[in-house]
Amino acid sequence: MTTLAERVNKMLSTDADAPVALTRRIRLESVEGKDAVIFPPTYASKPPYVIDTLADGTKVALIDSVGSQANRMEPIFKEPPYADLVPQIIIQAGNNKEVSIFEVGHRVADALVRSSALEGSDETLAEKVSHAFEELSRGNAGNMAKLAPTSLVFGVWDSRGEGMKVPRLINSVIRAYDVSELHRSAQYMPALMPEEYKELIQPSDKDWGKESDDKSPAAKAGFIPVPSTGDPGGVIAKGGIYRNATVNLVALRKHKAGTETEALQRYILGLTLVAATYPQDGFLRQGCLLVERPEESTPWQLVHRDGHPEEIAMPHDDAIAFAKEAAQAFGVGSSMKARFDAKLAKEVLAAAKKQKD
Repeated sequence: MTTLAERVNKMLSTDADAPVALTRRIRLESVEGKDAVIFPPTYASKPPYVIDTLADGTKVALIDSVGSQANRMEPIFKEPPYADLVPQIIIQAGNNKEVSIFEVGHRVADALVRSSALEGSDETLAEKVSHAFEELSRGNAGNMAKLAPTSLVFGVWDSRGEGMKVPRLINSVIRAYDVSELHRSAQYMPALMPEEYKELIQPSDKDWGKESDDKSPAAKAGFIPVPSTGDPGGVIAKGGIYRNATVNLVALRKHKAGTETEALQRYILGLTLVAATYPQDGFLRQGCLLVERPEESTPWQLVHRDGHPEEIAMPHDDAIAFAKEAAQAFGVGSSMKARFDAKLAKEVLAAAKKQKD
């Protein structure tokens, strides 16, 4: 069995036969059993599920997207023991609302971040972010790693700034295979019959509306029966449900920081391994509570340039231990508090308007 140090050295190696990725395929199953109905995410589109048909006619359903998976992993860095591995940035947005940088969808490129002023500093958070992106564009990831290292782990696109794209180091997605789509119908029944309500309320025709119209005021208020038919009813996956996780070691090795390059890469790798090996909560949404089937999952594998896989052990506890060591060696950046600034937000709006014009 290789030691943790040997595994890490392989991942960071620049040799010709160095591995290009760390991967694992995890078999998932509904808590209700193998052939249970599960519910994919719905989108504001028709049809609402993302289901693709392959050349052989089988269908594949998206159960959790790459972005959603990242948003499930990143917030772990708010809580111990992970919080000590990274700087904490808290933004006060309103009187009683505080938002962690790990809850912000676009990370350091988000509008909330660019519209916030730092407490106890004349420099805005946006200026710090802009400087970090400038350094990153010159090939120095050190500033970003000190400011917001998870933006290097989960990727970020400065689409409203310099336009720089930082690729994700961890790519995770859940799909269901060979799926059959189901539908469901429902009937809402009020506590009293519509005639009884109408007699009690004595509404005007305008206030009541047509009883055959499910968008009438009476229907919206719940005073008349309303049917719901043909709605999405989930899917059954005959081909199984799988989470595919990949750590991009090539992209990791592209991050440099001058004389601190090795320490930087070890630090970012540590955070990535912690996120990749974290035992995820399988409750994705109502009707989709999944558990792992370890006997049908693959171990972690290092994939080499020639395509051959090499099985390695990568327990979560090992990842945490390595991440702590790497964080101490590199030095975790300072935590910060900021507040949403309406003036800065107006400047962001003005800049967006100027781009549009």
